[in-house]
Amino acid sequence: MTGYLRRLATTGAAYTASSVISKLIAVALLPLYTRYLTPEDYGAAEVLIVAVIAASIVIRLGVIEALLRFYYERDEDPERVVKTGFASLFFTATAGLAIALPLAEPISRLLLDRSDPELVRIAIFGLWVFTMYEFLLALFRLDERARAFLAFTVSNVLVTIPVTVYLVVIQEEGAQGLLLGQYATGAAFLAALLVTQRRRLALVPDWPLLRRMLRFGLPTMPAELSLYSLNFIDRVMLVRLAGLADAGLYSLSVKFAQAVNVLVKGFQLAWPPLAYSIRNDDEARGAYAVIVTWFVVVCTFFVTGLWLLSRWMVRVLAAPEFFESYEAIGLVSTGVMLYALYLVLVVVLGRTGRTEFNFPATAAGTAANIGLNLVFIPEFGIVGAGLSLVISYAVVLALMYVFTQRLFRVPYEWLRLGQALLLAAAIVAAGELLLPSDGLDGLASRTALWLLYPAVLWGTGFLSDEERRAAANNLSPAAIRAALRRLRESPPEETVAAEPEQPGRGPRLTRETLEAEQRDEDARP
Repeated sequence: MTGYLRRLATTGAAYTASSVISKLIAVALLPLYTRYLTPEDYGAAEVLIVAVIAASIVIRLGVIEALLRFYYERDEDPERVVKTGFASLFFTATAGLAIALPLAEPISRLLLDRSDPELVRIAIFGLWVFTMYEFLLALFRLDERARAFLAFTVSNVLVTIPVTVYLVVIQEEGAQGLLLGQYATGAAFLAALLVTQRRRLALVPDWPLLRRMLRFGLPTMPAELSLYSLNFIDRVMLVRLAGLADAGLYSLSVKFAQAVNVLVKGFQLAWPPLAYSIRNDDEARGAYAVIVTWFVVVCTFFVTGLWLLSRWMVRVLAAPEFFESYEAIGLVSTGVMLYALYLVLVVVLGRTGRTEFNFPATAAGTAANIGLNLVFIPEFGIVGAGLSLVISYAVVLALMYVFTQRLFRVPYEWLRLGQALLLAAAIVAAGELLLPSDGLDGLASRTALWLLYPAVLWGTGFLSDEERRAAANNLSPAAIRAALRRLRESPPEETVAAEPEQPGRGPRLTRETLEAEQRDEDARP
């Protein structure tokens, strides 16, 4: 099982690296942005950014989710799957653009509670760019070309950041500068992808194949939308119930919770190809259980740090008028971790083909979120929104667990999961109750307490015998030297062994290749 953990960590790290870089740069620029943007402007930009993602889920119709599944089906031609998916998405995205542009004024009043049609038009343009960009990036994941994915996305980040800074700081474009910096540079990189991947794309779908893809993917759309609405409804309701400034504070809380979201993003990209590639059901059950345990441990470590250190993060990285955003950081980061666990269960349902069970769970979570926000936001503001988020995700997880265990029972390691979560909760409680909440002494003592978490896990016997042996082998001086030597000697672009490349598409991973990669612990994508 440690081989699967290593493979997931390797591909996830490559997929996440660009996100790590972008988030680090974005956080480093917060002192700049929060001094050139009011909480109202920051809130307006962030509300529209999450609205773009929500609208993209609708117009995708589950095609990207179906792409990730059908590409690996033995009875399907991967080249036709890619062409059909692109053609479908191109026309739905273009139709969405044509429908939304004339409605920019009422959309701005609905989402922002003010008239700002120009800002909304930028977001509508961004909807088309974002949707097509996400599809073309998925092709790197299908081929498991992690290094190419890394190089391309990092280049995008390195161009987007200075353009955005120029528009916000030099040109003083405010919220428009934030959106233009993101979507205009995204359009340039989208054009590059269209050129380089043109042989794999088409504008006419294979209709029978598209119907099969939609039968699989379409049921995932309302589920994904209702789930994502948990990250969208709270901001819109904050605008209505507390004001655009509170939406800006909450959005900054979400920004600081990106430390956990970076892990989730890498997991989201690396997890489906790995999970679907394990053909044997019994082996899959065991692998899923171990991966869930360790993913929870890693996320919990970061969530614990965010709970304990949020005050100092905001003091250092944001203007004083944004300080109250620290109050929701721990709650939002906890919600992000729960979302990641939902992703595990989505793949379990995808393995069984019963994707229709997603929607009842996520719809229940959405309904709970609306009701909880109506109760908590007027009383507690952004803390109420964060609390509503956590409870709503818990509702979704509980229902998804019931559904998935009936269809594909996974022996989750409940004792180890409970051990990890209870120890983290005890550390957070001790820090909040016993340690200072300001000053260098508070920062030092809380950081030391946070860093005790891995040692406490080790000391309380959390690791299995196999994991202890793997840790001893991989952390030995000889193993570290060998890993560094492999990195120096590896070629610029490396993929797992594959069938010979056919015209118009990248290499196709085979079952034999994936099984060989599992046996060889030194294999890298």
